[in-house]
Amino acid sequence: MSLSNVIKILGIDPGTNIMGFGVVSWDGNTPSIIEHGILRINDKSPFDKLKHILNEVSLWIKKYGVDHVAIEAPFYDKNAQSMLKLGRAQGVAIASSINMGVGVTEYAPKKIKLALTGKGFSSKEQVQAMVTQILALKKKPETLDASDALAVAVCHCYQQNMASLSGKNKSYKGWSDYIDKNPGKKLST
Repeated sequence: MSLSNVIKILGIDPGTNIMGFGVVSWDGNTPSIIEHGILRINDKSPFDKLKHILNEVSLWIKKYGVDHVAIEAPFYDKNAQSMLKLGRAQGVAIASSINMGVGVTEYAPKKIKLALTGKGFSSKEQVQAMVTQILALKKKPETLDASDALAVAVCHCYQQNMASLSGKNKSYKGWSDYIDKNPGKKLST
């Protein structure tokens, strides 16, 4: 990729109390760190928390000139209430991104771990160590939420590379984008 083809990816580790974010640039060969951190969501009302997430994701997209958002999919948990809350947080982050005109790709935790460590069942600490190494950070990210968000962004970089090599890219900005990129799947009436 030339310098004009460098893309900025926002990785998100969704949460309702703490949400990790990481922004990397991708030139087609090497991901580079731009910023990372966490959003502490101290709002009392569940709906105020969602509003906070909506606004903050939009702010990150504007501030860093994000071209694409990569977000971690909710993982299975025995506590249905926790999964519901996490799913809402993720959904609002996705809606905020789409509303800003930015494409979104979701990755399962296992796929992210596999992309970074070569093992789908790596610990968060192992993922953090690989993120630190891959991005040549002077010190590891302060929280696992931030390193998980960076891992999602780096995973997306690697998946983009694989998609360009195979000629397939399954990232869409909405239904009309999907239809435009898949004309053979359009139903005729």
